[in-house]
Amino acid sequence: MPRSVNSVAKRARRKKVLKQAKGYFGRRKNVWTVAKNAVDKAMLYAYRDRKTKKRNFRSLWIMRINAGARMHGMSYSQFIGKVKAAGIELNRKVLADLAMNHPDAFEAIVKKVK
Repeated sequence: MPRSVNSVAKRARRKKVLKQAKGYFGRRKNVWTVAKNAVDKAMLYAYRDRKTKKRNFRSLWIMRINAGARMHGMSYSQFIGKVKAAGIELNRKVLADLAMNHPDAFEAIVKKVK
């Protein structure tokens, strides 16, 4: 019995990986084994950093809220504690945006919770 191979699927898989490696430098973009390793590593980084991005943004929002709160004589932890106690349901993303771009609105929130 003759040997059966599926070259169509094999070529499609390789084309898919090489297409994903488009824009890479040197052999990483056109040599199958090198491109495959580079794309695999890139996918790992992409997966990991989608999680890291969320952490980084939350950290940035906390820094901005802290800076805004300290301008009004409060620390971040005191401000967040009082916001929760007052029943204000604004998340850190919105509070950070108010602190950065709408200081008068942020000041109104600070006065309300004091």
